Amino acid sequence: MASENYSVDEKDLSILRLLQKDAKLSIRDISARINLSPTPTHERIKRMEKLGIIKEYTAIVDRKKVNKGMMVVCMIALNAHNKSVATKFIEQVSKLKEVVEFYNISGEFDFMLKILAPNMDEFHEFFVNQLSEIEGIGQTKSIFVMNSIKESAQIL
Repeated sequence: MASENYSVDEKDLSILRLLQKDAKLSIRDISARINLSPTPTHERIKRMEKLGIIKEYTAIVDRKKVNKGMMVVCMIALNAHNKSVATKFIEQVSKLKEVVEFYNISGEFDFMLKILAPNMDEFHEFFVNQLSEIEGIGQTKSIFVMNSIKESAQIL
Protein backbone atom coordinates (compact mmCIF):
# COMPACT_ATOMS: atom_id res chain seq x y z
CA MET A 1 0.00 0.00 0.00
CA ALA A 2 1.68 3.24 -1.14
CA SER A 3 1.14 6.45 0.81
CA GLU A 4 0.62 8.35 -2.49
CA ASN A 5 -2.60 6.35 -2.95
CA TYR A 6 -3.88 7.04 0.55
CA SER A 7 -5.46 10.37 1.35
CA VAL A 8 -5.94 11.35 4.97
CA ASP A 9 -9.49 12.40 5.80
CA GLU A 10 -10.85 14.59 8.60
CA LYS A 11 -10.92 11.67 11.09
CA ASP A 12 -7.26 10.92 10.34
CA LEU A 13 -6.36 14.60 10.74
CA SER A 14 -8.18 14.68 14.07
CA ILE A 15 -6.24 11.62 15.22
CA LEU A 16 -2.96 13.17 14.09
CA ARG A 17 -3.67 16.46 15.88
CA LEU A 18 -4.46 14.61 19.11
CA LEU A 19 -1.33 12.43 18.88
CA GLN A 20 0.86 15.47 18.18
CA LYS A 21 -0.38 17.07 21.38
CA ASP A 22 -0.16 13.90 23.46
CA ALA A 23 1.19 10.68 21.97
CA LYS A 24 0.39 8.85 25.22
CA LEU A 25 -3.37 9.08 24.68
CA SER A 26 -5.05 5.70 24.70
CA ILE A 27 -7.02 4.40 21.73
CA ARG A 28 -10.13 4.68 23.90
CA ASP A 29 -9.43 8.38 24.66
CA ILE A 30 -8.75 9.17 21.01
CA SER A 31 -11.84 7.33 19.80
CA ALA A 32 -14.05 9.15 22.31
CA ARG A 33 -12.71 12.54 21.23
CA ILE A 34 -13.24 11.90 17.51
CA ASN A 35 -16.58 10.09 17.89
CA LEU A 36 -15.41 6.80 16.41
CA SER A 37 -15.29 3.40 18.07
CA PRO A 38 -11.92 2.07 19.30
CA THR A 39 -11.41 -0.65 16.66
CA PRO A 40 -11.59 1.62 13.57
CA THR A 41 -9.57 4.26 15.43
CA HIS A 42 -6.84 1.70 16.13
CA GLU A 43 -6.95 0.51 12.50
CA ARG A 44 -6.54 4.08 11.23
CA ILE A 45 -3.54 4.67 13.50
CA LYS A 46 -1.91 1.38 12.46
CA ARG A 47 -2.51 2.21 8.77
CA MET A 48 -0.91 5.67 9.18
CA GLU A 49 2.06 4.09 10.98
CA LYS A 50 2.49 1.49 8.23
CA LEU A 51 2.33 4.16 5.51
CA GLY A 52 4.87 6.36 7.28
CA ILE A 53 2.39 9.18 7.87
CA ILE A 54 3.15 8.68 11.57
CA LYS A 55 6.93 8.36 11.53
CA GLU A 56 7.61 7.81 15.23
CA TYR A 57 6.53 8.58 18.77
CA THR A 58 8.91 10.60 20.90
CA ALA A 59 9.26 12.68 24.06
CA ILE A 60 9.99 16.39 23.75
CA VAL A 61 12.71 17.23 26.26
CA ASP A 62 13.34 20.68 27.72
CA ARG A 63 16.87 21.27 26.43
CA LYS A 64 17.73 23.72 29.19
CA LYS A 65 16.95 21.14 31.87
CA VAL A 66 19.39 18.64 30.33
CA ASN A 67 22.30 21.09 30.00
CA LYS A 68 21.80 21.99 26.32
CA GLY A 69 20.89 25.63 26.89
CA MET A 70 22.85 27.13 23.99
CA MET A 71 21.29 26.87 20.55
CA VAL A 72 23.24 27.84 17.45
CA VAL A 73 22.06 27.97 13.86
CA CYS A 74 25.06 27.36 11.66
CA MET A 75 24.99 28.07 7.93
CA ILE A 76 27.55 26.25 5.80
CA ALA A 77 28.63 26.72 2.20
CA LEU A 78 30.70 23.96 0.65
CA ASN A 79 33.92 24.77 -1.16
CA ALA A 80 32.96 22.54 -4.10
CA HIS A 81 29.58 21.64 -5.45
CA ASN A 82 29.72 18.04 -6.53
CA LYS A 83 28.06 14.85 -5.39
CA SER A 84 31.17 13.38 -3.75
CA VAL A 85 31.89 16.39 -1.53
CA ALA A 86 28.23 16.80 -0.56
CA THR A 87 27.77 13.10 0.21
CA LYS A 88 30.85 12.97 2.47
CA PHE A 89 29.81 16.16 4.22
CA ILE A 90 26.27 14.89 4.84
CA GLU A 91 27.54 11.55 6.16
CA GLN A 92 29.94 13.18 8.60
CA VAL A 93 27.60 15.88 9.89
CA SER A 94 24.78 13.36 10.35
CA LYS A 95 26.95 11.53 12.91
CA LEU A 96 27.47 14.59 15.14
CA LYS A 97 25.26 14.32 18.24
CA GLU A 98 25.37 18.09 18.79
CA VAL A 99 23.60 18.62 15.47
CA VAL A 100 19.90 18.04 16.16
CA GLU A 101 18.52 19.37 12.86
CA PHE A 102 20.22 19.43 9.48
CA TYR A 103 18.84 20.93 6.27
CA ASN A 104 19.99 21.30 2.67
CA ILE A 105 19.00 24.84 1.70
CA SER A 106 19.15 27.19 -1.28
CA GLY A 107 20.77 30.58 -1.48
CA GLU A 108 24.16 31.82 -0.32
CA PHE A 109 24.68 28.77 1.90
CA ASP A 110 24.18 25.08 1.15
CA PHE A 111 23.30 23.70 4.59
CA MET A 112 21.74 24.86 7.83
CA LEU A 113 22.44 23.09 11.12
CA LYS A 114 20.72 23.48 14.46
CA ILE A 115 23.33 22.78 17.11
CA LEU A 116 22.81 22.40 20.86
CA ALA A 117 25.56 22.81 23.42
CA PRO A 118 25.77 23.42 27.17
CA ASN A 119 27.52 26.79 26.77
CA MET A 120 29.76 28.92 24.54
CA ASP A 121 32.96 27.11 25.56
CA GLU A 122 31.49 23.72 24.64
CA PHE A 123 30.14 25.07 21.35
CA HIS A 124 33.55 26.52 20.52
CA GLU A 125 35.20 23.18 21.33
CA PHE A 126 32.71 21.38 19.08
CA PHE A 127 33.07 23.90 16.26
CA VAL A 128 36.89 23.94 16.26
CA ASN A 129 37.58 20.26 16.89
CA GLN A 130 34.72 18.54 15.08
CA LEU A 131 32.65 20.61 12.70
CA SER A 132 35.40 22.69 11.11
CA GLU A 133 37.51 19.55 10.60
CA ILE A 134 35.01 18.13 8.11
CA GLU A 135 36.30 18.28 4.56
CA GLY A 136 34.47 20.39 2.03
CA ILE A 137 33.50 23.35 4.20
CA GLY A 138 34.15 26.64 2.45
CA GLN A 139 32.32 29.21 4.55
CA THR A 140 30.38 29.19 7.81
CA LYS A 141 28.14 31.63 9.61
CA SER A 142 26.99 30.95 13.16
CA ILE A 143 23.92 32.61 14.60
CA PHE A 144 23.46 32.37 18.36
CA VAL A 145 19.85 32.06 19.48
CA MET A 146 19.14 34.46 22.32
CA ASN A 147 15.59 33.29 23.10
CA SER A 148 13.15 30.73 21.71
CA ILE A 149 9.86 32.43 20.91
CA LYS A 150 8.14 29.35 19.48
CA GLU A 151 9.31 25.76 19.20
CA SER A 152 6.90 23.11 18.01
CA ALA A 153 6.87 19.66 16.50
CA GLN A 154 3.20 20.02 15.60
CA ILE A 155 2.63 20.42 11.87
CA LEU A 156 -1.17 20.13 11.88
